[in-house]
Amino acid sequence: MLPLSARLELRLRQQQERGLYRRLQVHDAAQGPCVRVGEEELLNFCSNDYLGLAADRRIAAALASGARRYGCGAGSAHLVCGHSRAHQELEAALADWLGRPRALFFASGWQANTATLAALLEADDLVIEDKLNHASLLDGARLAGARLKRYPHADMEALQRRLCAEPAPLVVSDAIFSMDGDRADVAALTQICRRHGAWLMLDDAHGIGVEGEEGRAAARWSVQDLPVLCVTLGKAIGTQGACVLGEAPLIEALLQFARPYIYSTAASPALAHATLTAIALVRREDWRRQRLAEHIAYFKEQAQRRGWPLRASDSPIQPLMVGDAERALRLAERLRQQGVWVTAIRPPTVAQGQSRLRITFSAAHQRDQIDRLVLALDRAWDEVMR
Repeated sequence: MLPLSARLELRLRQQQERGLYRRLQVHDAAQGPCVRVGEEELLNFCSNDYLGLAADRRIAAALASGARRYGCGAGSAHLVCGHSRAHQELEAALADWLGRPRALFFASGWQANTATLAALLEADDLVIEDKLNHASLLDGARLAGARLKRYPHADMEALQRRLCAEPAPLVVSDAIFSMDGDRADVAALTQICRRHGAWLMLDDAHGIGVEGEEGRAAARWSVQDLPVLCVTLGKAIGTQGACVLGEAPLIEALLQFARPYIYSTAASPALAHATLTAIALVRREDWRRQRLAEHIAYFKEQAQRRGWPLRASDSPIQPLMVGDAERALRLAERLRQQGVWVTAIRPPTVAQGQSRLRITFSAAHQRDQIDRLVLALDRAWDEVMR
């Protein structure tokens, strides 16, 4: 057995040799269409700030106001003395917006997913998940001690067969898949779950705020069809955290049994206060969703003209398939040399041979910035891929 120091050195060296080494990129400005990284001014096409709210001055003013009223830190876990009026008002606003009886606020989407699965599942319960679900959903099932079975991505017939072979209390899926940008067939999922007496849990991280009337996205499905809905607040909403929504028994069970919630210090009350302003903006500023949809359609049209291999996605996530990890890195580097920041996504985040550029769009982008992206991609693609 190798000592831990030698083991870590070996693993790090292997990561570098495989072209999978990851490095932090430090930027010096607020999120937006342009960011400064060191001495570089870069066009930003890798952020999940889909509606352009992360640096909105009205939300920043609400954050400052919340800090003056509540301070920065919560001071303790929610169930001790960390649950402020701001947290309570945020949960009420989310429940009202998304048409659910109750809501519970968490510090992150990862915490919300793992906490919910741990509270719902018992040891040896069977939970069935889409193969491409977010890591938090897969790891949450494992941490709960459940038996995790995965059906091929978006294959409703395979899910049906799995449930016919063995009943399961819970089926779990992303609403929009984070690396492919495609959607779950929620209508089929609700029908299958109803037929087999299973609950459906949906993680709507990338649709909330972006789609539907007032940005409600997956929440258009009733609580009877969709008993467990998780939404994240750090993408289109522009702040941080997540919320689980459902009937009162679900929320009460999370309060009693969800260890990541019970034993974690509550998120900043100032942040919760700011998120109230963010939600109000998301609900009423429909022009953001319209502009974002126009940007996506325009880029897809340009990509189709050039024969670029995009995934079938009409979400803000537009994956440009490359295949080889080293080529994906070189492509991202060529873009960066032209002042465009796009992240290369490599294994283990995606499967071997499925490396890609994950291009994302924001309502804050301008048309000429997308033209710059397309021109830079033209040059980089010719240089690296042909």
